[in-house]
Amino acid sequence: MATNDRTAKGNKSARSHNGFAKPFDGAVSRYFRKGAPKAVRQAIERAGGDEILTEGYPYPGPMSKSDYEAEYDACQLELAKLQRWVRDTGRRVALVFEGRDAAGKGGAIRRLTENLNPRQAPVVALPAPSDTERTEWYFQRYVANLPSAGEIVIFDRSWYNRAVVEKVFGFCTDEERAAFFEQLPYFEAMLRHDGITLIKIWLAVGRAEQLRRFLDRERDPLKQWKLSEIDVKGLALWDEYTTAVGEMFERSHSPGSPWTVILAEDKRRARIAVMRKVLETFDYPGKKRVEADPKIAIDPDVLAALTGRA
Repeated sequence: MATNDRTAKGNKSARSHNGFAKPFDGAVSRYFRKGAPKAVRQAIERAGGDEILTEGYPYPGPMSKSDYEAEYDACQLELAKLQRWVRDTGRRVALVFEGRDAAGKGGAIRRLTENLNPRQAPVVALPAPSDTERTEWYFQRYVANLPSAGEIVIFDRSWYNRAVVEKVFGFCTDEERAAFFEQLPYFEAMLRHDGITLIKIWLAVGRAEQLRRFLDRERDPLKQWKLSEIDVKGLALWDEYTTAVGEMFERSHSPGSPWTVILAEDKRRARIAVMRKVLETFDYPGKKRVEADPKIAIDPDVLAALTGRA
């Protein structure tokens, strides 16, 4: 059995790291040992280095560092051109990032915005609604953060919380979720009709890869802050998430408001695909031909045919 510092064997034996106890009393390691499906556990145990764990991933291994850096630098220059054009023309752009926990949303957003002016490209990551906000129209607090002229607003999670997370954890009623789906097409149509370009991105990882990333976070004191109680509780709710995600795509993916799914097992390829997807959406002065890798940036219908993802 191949082992390395990412395997569960190392996680099992390490009770603390540099004086940092495992968060949630080692709940992730405990789930790995006692709750994870056998196939998931074996895939992690057999993995070496950055080996791709999810069956059906279109590449045999991760993108090389040199290829990534070349693609990354080219995308950064194009993003600078795009932001200048959005600013000068008064365009309004809203990017929605969604995905399971540990899918890589934060990392993709950081790379996307690294060289953008943060005043014109704010990242919106709203906390749980307050008691007052719970009494308001569901979309109201998101409306307050929509882009003004010249802005690219990035939503790190969005109104789609109601479609997936709130459903899985019982934070909303079935009636509230039904009302959300009924209003959603009109809400997003209003955004488009008012001149906002809406781009919806779902980052998808397999079950073994998600658990491997959680194990990494649990062990590393510099990443432990990324683990939450929701993450821990969600470990055993993979199938419930899958059902909710499927319903979300079925009711919110349309020609006028499509989703792009980014296969995110390889973080480097995923980050490049995200940047390229944003860039290919627009025609701006001096643009070089940019297209997202069609093997990585796919339609939700293609995702549904891949085993173990979403």
